[in-house]
Amino acid sequence: MPATDLSLLVKAAEQAGDIACRFSGPEAKRWDKPGGAGPVTEADLAVNAMLEDMLQQARPGYGWLSEETEDNDVRLLREKVFIIDPIDGTRSFAEGSRTWAHSFAVADHGKVTAAVIYLPQRELMYTAAKGQGADCNGNPIQVSPATELSSSEVLAAKPNLQAHHWLGGTPPEFIRSYRPSLAYRLAKVADGRFGAMLTLRPSWEWDIAAGDLLIREAGGILTDQTGRPLCFNNPHPRLNGVVAGNPALQNSLLTALDPNAPGIAGH
Repeated sequence: MPATDLSLLVKAAEQAGDIACRFSGPEAKRWDKPGGAGPVTEADLAVNAMLEDMLQQARPGYGWLSEETEDNDVRLLREKVFIIDPIDGTRSFAEGSRTWAHSFAVADHGKVTAAVIYLPQRELMYTAAKGQGADCNGNPIQVSPATELSSSEVLAAKPNLQAHHWLGGTPPEFIRSYRPSLAYRLAKVADGRFGAMLTLRPSWEWDIAAGDLLIREAGGILTDQTGRPLCFNNPHPRLNGVVAGNPALQNSLLTALDPNAPGIAGH
């Protein structure tokens, strides 16, 4: 019997983790991408090469969008597309931290239908399939039940609290925390450890796609910073920020944001 998209992504994530963990963070060869696009390591490229071969061979009719593959318009002609971040949190990986993740998704007509976020060095495998709920290591997960933003932990970088992003120039009260990987932040909202997360900068689809389904299947809501639902496999694959959380906290953040504020330069 052919593997489902989710089981295929899980197998790919396990193999990706094996490859990435062969490299010793700070000792892995590293260089900066052109145009200030951030760092890349030999581990990113090794994982991406394996994924290109494995996933496209298994699903030759699917499109391909990956942070480490030069983009082209072919994917726009496909109903289904892989959206891949070989290593999310490359800086953390290169510094020897364990808070980096593999983030893989399949989108069908712009909506994510299968997703995996895997942190091999923390032994955390987050999975979701459309209509089937979300799990971590095989156990069902749900977003936080918290209703009061002021007493909730929200994952956000400090620049997101700058006055010009918020109506009245004052961000709402909440307990701010941070994790360097966007995929990991989304997973920790899906499993209820944090009530919500936000990033107000334009965000690449490969950082967000897997977490989008995880949060929705765990009972949460995820939109851009103006409250619009996310659609994936866009010609220019960047999203207008992300606000995610359980319904109450996500709505509280959206209500407090100025929808006309510009995005910020860092997340």
